[in-house]
Amino acid sequence: MTIWNAVLLGLVQGIAEILPISSSGHLAIINNLFKLSNISEGHAFFQALLHLATLVSVCIVYWPEISAMVYEVLSFANLGPYAGQERSRYPAARCFLMVVLATLPLFLVLPINRMIQTLYGQNVFIGVCLILTGCLLYVSDRMSPGRKNQNSMTVTDALIIGLCQSVSTIPGLSRSAVTISAGVATGLRRDFAVTFSFLASIPAVFGATILSIADTAKQGIDWHSVPAYLIGTVVAILTGIGAIHLLRYLSRHAKFGGFAYYCWVVGVLSIILHLIF
Repeated sequence: MTIWNAVLLGLVQGIAEILPISSSGHLAIINNLFKLSNISEGHAFFQALLHLATLVSVCIVYWPEISAMVYEVLSFANLGPYAGQERSRYPAARCFLMVVLATLPLFLVLPINRMIQTLYGQNVFIGVCLILTGCLLYVSDRMSPGRKNQNSMTVTDALIIGLCQSVSTIPGLSRSAVTISAGVATGLRRDFAVTFSFLASIPAVFGATILSIADTAKQGIDWHSVPAYLIGTVVAILTGIGAIHLLRYLSRHAKFGGFAYYCWVVGVLSIILHLIF
């Protein structure tokens, strides 16, 4: 793998994984348009590193929220250096519980994971899912703004978002689009829906990435490509940080309608290109 190929894949991963436009769908489309399937083949370790890179981006941006959850959970449990702290209010610990609940429905995907993997080669199916992603964003833009935050969201809200997150493992369905739309539909404030969407992704992406890295490492690593891997990973981290800040800005000052139109265009084009070629 060349450095330029690694940079391109890093850019795509950093942008499409964070923004509500489906990284899986975009990577599949780019593989077909630019004939990158032969480039990415044999570089599964790099693909796992790219997913780890976007996870690092989320942890960097949301470190205040993550550290607050750790602090309050340890305080509530009377563990470590926070033993004996006052147990009056624990909003971040409550948010941690909601994240755990939103992660549980992902276990429902495990029995059908192989079937889902076969869908990555179905370009027409991915195009349809991108169009559906655009519809979700379009509808969520027109929902009444919610008022719930980490102090008022319910167990039901967390489970609904978790179920939607499990459905978004289908290629072409954007995880962030599906979970943010679900959050808005359950009455979360738009900005908190974005925050919770990314916080809920951490345990899921971390677990899947660690298993993927361990599995691909056993298959062997192309050590000659490691410098390119590292550069692509850094590009994905930096791009991911920028994409998160953009999404947070839009959640406070604008809406996601532009992403809806973008998903529709890409979805239709992917179907047309498949039928032509």
